[in-house]
Amino acid sequence: MDELLAALGDPARRRLVSLLAERPRSVGVLAQLAGARQPQTTKHLQTLERAGVVVSQRSGQRRVYAVRSTALRELAAALGALADSAERAGGAQETYERYGRGLDTERLAAQGAGWADGRSFGFRRSLAAPPEVVWRHLTDVSLLGRWWTPDDLRVSELVFEARPGGRIVLEYREAEDTGDSDPAAGRAEGTVEGVRADERLAYRLSPLLPDGTPAFTAQVELDLRPAGSGTDLDVHWRLADSTVDAADFVAGIEIGFGQSLDKLATATATAVTHVDTDIDTDTDTGSAS
Repeated sequence: MDELLAALGDPARRRLVSLLAERPRSVGVLAQLAGARQPQTTKHLQTLERAGVVVSQRSGQRRVYAVRSTALRELAAALGALADSAERAGGAQETYERYGRGLDTERLAAQGAGWADGRSFGFRRSLAAPPEVVWRHLTDVSLLGRWWTPDDLRVSELVFEARPGGRIVLEYREAEDTGDSDPAAGRAEGTVEGVRADERLAYRLSPLLPDGTPAFTAQVELDLRPAGSGTDLDVHWRLADSTVDAADFVAGIEIGFGQSLDKLATATATAVTHVDTDIDTDTDTGSAS
């Protein structure tokens, strides 16, 4: 596929393929129609043949080329699959466009200090894990770091002291950035305010601007309720102390934290699956003995 794309990346070679799509032609005729020298045309055709786009055969003193349509259809199918993936409902393109619209809206609204104060965001997830498992993922640093960023970011530094007055530090980087030498993509700091194990967690969190000052302060409350063998999780954000420069952060709350909660759902479901597997294994071993 790479060789095929590279071969078609040259406008002169694409012109030759277009001419051959009309009918098979000899090198001399192709050179004349393309307005190029024959040796140059021959080199382009050889590149296209190695990539599988065209085929050739000798006819007397001439070499005649024709398009290999199968290769073009395979390329079209592969590109079509990429487009379908990008355009799927809730996929990358839709998320990107929705975030762009949010940016435009919030930047227009950010006309002065306090412009977003009182804004609230609500989230709800029905999780497969019981409250005690969800609670560990909300408060245990080793588990919290697995989900507490959107899809395109990763946690690079995390402090979460799960007690009233406890300190919170969340630093994140690009997901593909495996080193820590480049500047972080973002950082937030806050304080834990309320803790009721397996039931309720409340904290304040402020994303920081590049100069280290808070963009805004979010009061975040998470309530857990048993629901059968799982948990209903309700999350409420309320903003205060918003600055004009907070617009980009505010625009990302709904999408970004929503993606984080989706990752939490996956992580907690995986944890339950592992527990069930361990129980089944122990039971089977006991029966065998």
